[in-house]
Amino acid sequence: MKRIGAFVVVIIVIFLILVISGAFYTVREWDQVVITQFGKPIGEPKTEAGLYFKIPVIQEVNRFEKRILRWDGDPNEIPTRDKRFIYVDTTARWRIVDARKFLEVLGDYTQAYAKLDDTIDAVVRDYVSANALVEIVRSTDWMPTLKEGEETVVSPFPEATRETVELGREKITRAILAEASKAMPAFGIELVDVRIKRINYIERVRKTVYERMKTERKRKAALFRSEGEGKKAGILGQMEKELKSIVSGAYRTAEEIRGKADAEATRIYGEAYGEDPEFYAFFKTLETYKEAPYNNALIILGTDSDYYRFLKNIPK
Repeated sequence: MKRIGAFVVVIIVIFLILVISGAFYTVREWDQVVITQFGKPIGEPKTEAGLYFKIPVIQEVNRFEKRILRWDGDPNEIPTRDKRFIYVDTTARWRIVDARKFLEVLGDYTQAYAKLDDTIDAVVRDYVSANALVEIVRSTDWMPTLKEGEETVVSPFPEATRETVELGREKITRAILAEASKAMPAFGIELVDVRIKRINYIERVRKTVYERMKTERKRKAALFRSEGEGKKAGILGQMEKELKSIVSGAYRTAEEIRGKADAEATRIYGEAYGEDPEFYAFFKTLETYKEAPYNNALIILGTDSDYYRFLKNIPK
């Protein structure tokens, strides 16, 4: 009997511990808590961090984030006002400002994200369809100013073909945020920011755009290549001209030096041979003997020939 009583006491103590432990709950710094009783919210949400009491078993704790949350939509194919089909990838930041209303209307995060998908995607589609592509891509008509030492780059596109920006991407996204935010208070949500994360052409248009870009780049490359060949030909022509001028000047200088040297040699020879004309005649005749083509040839000289004169006077 004592054993049964002890067992009952242990069971009661365990039950009391479980009941007491379920009676207290904590709220963390990033939490906000809504207490539900039999599935219905009661009281105001607990947003201050601390330890709180609830009725065990009967009441339940529902925790929600107090921090800013992230929403990323699926890329949607949307036509712009100028009939250009693009993919628009949008992102947003939101938070729960009324946890009780959020629980009553939406219930959980899955429903919240579904509601954000429907609301933001619809507003983005309306604004993208109502504006030209240049408005979605650019924010202003601002053009970069040149810094000191930079050269002006001439655009290949004429001024008349450039599209002007009236609203711009920044103003459009602010308008999307304002429009989508109107429906959020009914769900206990605040939409903090909406941004267009990425814009791209759809696949069939992208290929055409890429081909047009390639053609334009090839045309500019051919233009640059042609200008380069022209400059190359001009440089080579100038180089050839300068080379000929240098060679001509060098040849003229060499001929002048050679002429002066020959004249000086002739003068020296003249002075040397003028001192003994007989020896000069003898020396030059011997040179002709040496250079004469005697190989395979027969020379007949008369005894009275001047050419034979020095041979005829050789002592026997």
